[in-house]
Amino acid sequence: MLELADVHAVYGRSHVLHGVSLRAGEGEVVSLLGRNGAGKSTTLKAIVGVVEVISGEISFEGRPLRGMPTHRVARLGVGLVPEDRRIFADLSVVENLAVGARPGSGWTVERVFALFPKLAGLADQGGGSLSGGEQQMLTIARTLMTGPRLLLLDEPSEGLAPVVVAALADNIAALKRQGLTILMAEQNLKFARRLADRAYIIEKGQIRFDGTMAALDADESLRRAYLSV
Repeated sequence: MLELADVHAVYGRSHVLHGVSLRAGEGEVVSLLGRNGAGKSTTLKAIVGVVEVISGEISFEGRPLRGMPTHRVARLGVGLVPEDRRIFADLSVVENLAVGARPGSGWTVERVFALFPKLAGLADQGGGSLSGGEQQMLTIARTLMTGPRLLLLDEPSEGLAPVVVAALADNIAALKRQGLTILMAEQNLKFARRLADRAYIIEKGQIRFDGTMAALDADESLRRAYLSV
């Protein structure tokens, strides 16, 4: 469904991605693991056209994405949940969801509330008054309203309390059972282990590991080299 081949990306004069190649098949949950500054967020932003890709190829369902404007990537069915959430603080939960609503997407407010029951009780509450975990749920829910076939999650567990992380993992597992393809940038190996079918490790803009979660779990030296703080 998604494939990156030898992707190089830059921020101005800073060369951030150095030949990143990865893939995510239909219905898979794939985790992109790495420390802060390793290139995880840049990889997701490269897919949706937020950062400049200077070489390499990115394709979604066989269609090339490189150079395509972000709004067109979104219309093809790629949804990005950004690390900084970017909810509308002055809008209610329902109004935030309405911003993302797209006719024929298959996602309604009722369906979103069934996935995130806590949001149903906060429907009329302002986005800015929600806790960090509630805002993360709202950001994912708003992206789902666009009807993505590929969901890009940028550090979904970052800064959340363990009990909130566990609840969020349940929500993402439910999406996985529904067959949604997910590429998830994460530092939290425990969180990724619960959800991902396969993993990549990125370090200094290069892929250092590509394999199953079982293979990663079996290689302590690899985890210590690239994931330990």
